[in-house]
This record gives sequence, structure tokens and C-alpha cells, in this order.
Amino acid sequence: MSRKSKCILCLLVFGIVVVLSGLQSVSAQESTSPTVVLFIRLDNEIINPVTAEYIIDAIDHAEEINALCLVLELDTPGGLLESTRDIVKRILNARVPVICYVYPSGARAASAGVFITLASHIAAMAPSTNIGAAHPVSIGGSPMPSPPEKEPPIKKKEESEEEKKEKEPEKKEQEKPAHPAQDIMSEKIINDASAWIRAIAEYRGRNADWAEEAVRKSVSLTETEALKKNVIDLIAPSEEELIAAINGKEVKLLDRTIRLNTTKTVLQHLTMSRRQRLLNILANPNIAYLLLILGFYGLLFEITHPGGMFPGIAGALCLILAAYALQMLPVNYAGLILIIMGLLMFVAEVKVTSYGLLTIGGLISLTLGSIMLIRAPQPFIGVSLSLILPVVIATGVIVVFLISLVVKTHKRRALTGKEGLIGEIGSAMEDLQPQGKVFVHGEIWDAIAETPLKKGESIQVVNMEGFRLRVKPVSTSQEQPESTQ
Repeated sequence: MSRKSKCILCLLVFGIVVVLSGLQSVSAQESTSPTVVLFIRLDNEIINPVTAEYIIDAIDHAEEINALCLVLELDTPGGLLESTRDIVKRILNARVPVICYVYPSGARAASAGVFITLASHIAAMAPSTNIGAAHPVSIGGSPMPSPPEKEPPIKKKEESEEEKKEKEPEKKEQEKPAHPAQDIMSEKIINDASAWIRAIAEYRGRNADWAEEAVRKSVSLTETEALKKNVIDLIAPSEEELIAAINGKEVKLLDRTIRLNTTKTVLQHLTMSRRQRLLNILANPNIAYLLLILGFYGLLFEITHPGGMFPGIAGALCLILAAYALQMLPVNYAGLILIIMGLLMFVAEVKVTSYGLLTIGGLISLTLGSIMLIRAPQPFIGVSLSLILPVVIATGVIVVFLISLVVKTHKRRALTGKEGLIGEIGSAMEDLQPQGKVFVHGEIWDAIAETPLKKGESIQVVNMEGFRLRVKPVSTSQEQPESTQ
């Protein structure tokens, strides 16, 4: 081998060694580089699709950045079933581990929160927290009656044929359900929710019997009881202790099983975007209701007092925002129609004399419509009564004030035109036999007197015929006053 060939071979070997060492250092850096643990927080009611969108987007983001896991800090009294289903489906199909953490102390995972906690890959709770009470409720907010449990038959002594005939009508009456359609619908909803939560618990290897009882009997557990009954996986007082506790745990995903390594992690907190925060505020039932009322007030003011422009524009914007907010909420259109009818009655009261009947009807319609506006399966989802009462009272005060102004205007004597001259006191500028000139209201008028008048004598206008006044002496008009209206 020539000297030149040896040099080339040495250079090649040296280059290979450099490349391999570089790759080894890169792989070492990658192995020692910190992994991301993403934190999100749900500390309100699940009452609109924005909440579900926030959680789903967070899971998508965790998958994009290849995060080690996503921690959902939960503190919720519950919410709407449809939004909860969307959240649960996304968690069950996530490609990164989702850890549900009922946090901080004093928090709860009630109703919809139970479904989300059981669906997560790892369920954790902080001290002094609770979970449970997932029983479905009716539209009015009252708990749905659970299907009656069948009791074992009790042996009784045989009865005679006559006794059986006498008790037969009583048995038929007792067997008749008070509200058969309502009982059937309640049973369907409860059975569906029970089957769903049992399937979730069994899929995650958790206590399916307790999960079903949480739906059927609204049972609840503290964090220590939940750990003993295999409802959750661990108890952690803080975020740092949670990260330490999940180190080394195996998590089964859809296509693989991974072991969590949290020795070197970076905690990142992901909040709602500005758009989501704005939509979440608008989708609040109280805000949507307030925008609806203000929008109607703005448009009605523009209709009754045209030319202002600002009330009409502001009212239209409020109505558009209210329409957008209400389409994200379970709206009862009967309640919406009642609100519109109530406001129209207030407008009619100003135009028509109803002696207060339209005002009373409008207040009743507005109150009932406000209460019925949101088909709230739970009380905290509907419009707050503490907001409804001030709105109704303020509306009644405004309407009464406007009506009083209208009544005063009708009673007030006109100060211009024909009506403004009738009853005015003036003086005769010349003898009226019976015609002549009079000075009334700062002007000189042609007049005709019912009795002869002398120059300088005080007169009072009793009528107006074209551009001529009919007048009387003041003394005569005071002794025999006449109604000119």
C-alpha cells in the first residue's frame, strides 16, 4: 500500500470516529434532555362547547409536542352531557397519557367530573377533596327518580277467592305509574349513563360497581375512600408530588404501553386562548341573558325614539352576541318567546291605555321567560335568579316611569297653537261691538265678543274660529266657566 493510500485511509477512519462520537453525544443529550409535562385547569362548570374545545385542543397540542403527559387539574360541579361525552371520547383516544388531578384541596369532581376522572389514564386527588354524585337530573334541576329495585317475593298465606276479588282493584291502582312517560324516560337516561360509566371504569380497570352507584344513587367518596375502593390511583398534595408519584408508572395507550420517566421534566401550564376566554365569557348563561335584554332595550328605544342611532347600533350588536352565545347553550325557545312577548307588552302599555294590565302581563311573561330561557339540567347552568329579579324590577320601574310621563303629558295644557290660546287672559284694544282687536299672548288678534266690551277691559279666550278669537269678559268667564276641550 502506498503512502498516499495510507493517508486517505487514516483520514476516513478519523472522520468515521468523529461522526460516531457526534451522534453519540447528540443521543446522550436527547436522552438527558428534559421532557414536557403539560398542565391545564378546569375549575368551572362544563356548560358550553368552549370548555370541551379547550381540553381537546390541549390534548392535540400535547401530542404535537410529544409531551410526556397531560395533567388536567379538575374542580367542577358537573355540566352538560354532550360536552362531557366529547371530552371523554378524546381522552380515551389520546396518544399521550392524560392524568386527571382533582386539585387543590377543597376541590370536587362531581357529576360530569366523575366521568372525566374515570376516563383518564391516571386518576389522582389532593387531600380534602371528593368525587361522586353523578346521578342524572331532569331539565328542571330535580333528580330523576331511580328505577325501583325489585324486592324478593315474600311468602304469604293463601287467600280466599273473595278476598282476592276485593283486593284486585287496589292492586291495579297501585301498579299504575303516576307518570308513565316520565318514568320511562328517566329510566332510559339513567340506564344509558350507568352503562356508559361502567364501560369507562371497566376499560380503565377501576371500580365499575361504585361508578354505577354514583350514577344510580349519587354516592360520593373522599380521596382516601376513593383510593381504597380503586376509584383513583393515588393521592398527591401538590403538583410536584404528583409528578414524583407517577414516576415509573406504566400507562397503556391505544397502540402501546409506556413507562413514565419524570426524573427530568419541565412543567408547562396551558391556559385558554384569548378567543376561547372571550367565547367562554359570552357563553355564560347570565351574560347571554343580559346581552339579550340590553339588545331588545336598545332596539326598542331606537324604534320609539328614532334618530338616536347609538341605541339601535348597540342593541343590534348585543343581540348578535346574545344569539351567538345562546346557540352554544341549551335554549328553551318557549322562554325566549315569553321574553319577547313581555317586552312587546311594555311597549304597548306606553301606546295603549290598559290601566296597568299590560305592565303586569309583561312582568309575568318576562319573569317566566327568564327562568325558562336555559334548559338547565342542573341549577348552576341556568340564568341566576339574583340576576333575573333585578332585571324584572328595573324593567317594571322604567315602564311605570314612562307611563307616568305619558299621563302627565296628556294632562298638561297645551302652550302653543289653538289649544295654547284657549283660556288665555288678554285685554280689548278697542270697543268690541261685537267685533274688534284684542291683545292676547303678546299678539294682536281679531276677536268677536259674546257680549259688548269696552276698550281696556280684560277678556278671556274661549274658542278660536279660523284666525279669529271668541272672547268673553273675565268676570263672566269666571262666574260661568266653560270646558273647551
